[in-house]
Amino acid sequence: MKKTALVMALAIGVTAAFAQDLTSSKGEKYLPEANDWAIGFDAMPVVNMFGHLVSNSGNNTTMISPMGAQTIVGKMFMDDKTAIRAMLGINFGSTTNNVLVHDATSTSPTAMVTDADKHSTSAITLGGGIEKRRGNTRLQGYYGAMLMLGFGNAGSDTYTYGNSLSATNTTPTNSFGQNTANPGAGVLTNKAGGLFALGLDAFIGAEYFIVPKISIGAEYWWGIGFSSVGQGSMTSESWTTSLQSASVNTGGHSSFNVGNSVGNPQAGAAGTPLAGVGNIMINFHF
Repeated sequence: MKKTALVMALAIGVTAAFAQDLTSSKGEKYLPEANDWAIGFDAMPVVNMFGHLVSNSGNNTTMISPMGAQTIVGKMFMDDKTAIRAMLGINFGSTTNNVLVHDATSTSPTAMVTDADKHSTSAITLGGGIEKRRGNTRLQGYYGAMLMLGFGNAGSDTYTYGNSLSATNTTPTNSFGQNTANPGAGVLTNKAGGLFALGLDAFIGAEYFIVPKISIGAEYWWGIGFSSVGQGSMTSESWTTSLQSASVNTGGHSSFNVGNSVGNPQAGAAGTPLAGVGNIMINFHF
């Protein structure tokens, strides 16, 4: 009898040791409740920052976010196990690549001018869906689905050249390629068409509430998606008896993928299928 009582006491002790108090010492509840709101951010920039502090090997992340940069996830809890999700991502990017080339107007081998390529992209992501939750401790599991809509610009390039076209320099050297349809012509702009993306994504994840109403977690996405890039245009200049410019249309493309998250329409525009992608999230509930 004593042995049975001892076993029961040990079992109760172990259970108590691993049990989690869902209320802080100040009386604050750890977990979200009905009518709570939440906002979530991709934590990978923070992970990368700490990774760069301990390594100079470049980007230290091994995960691909389905949301991309500058994306916020909002939640409204209908009850403690169900939340309505919304997502907004606004991404604009611009980079300029400068290359030094020899100055065609100078006989000095050290005289240089600059060719420049300004590349820009834009993408806006909208999403809405539902999230269901499980678990009775500070470690919570969740799953759900979202309908995603993305649109923007698949990419455009604007070129400037240090060596200008002229009667004495009809085929100037440049760093960014010639118009193959018209040898000697320099490309001035190359603009892809507008991007449209639509998808249905399922997600599953887990989060741990480190302090009341603040959690860190990871989630994994999978879905079906369609993306389309419209017809673009390219403008180039050339020299015949005078400076001439001409524009031609360039083709577009479309794709349909299973396992392609449309949460990042820029990746869809590049034609890269994101088969099962994930991200790390920090969530604040209030």
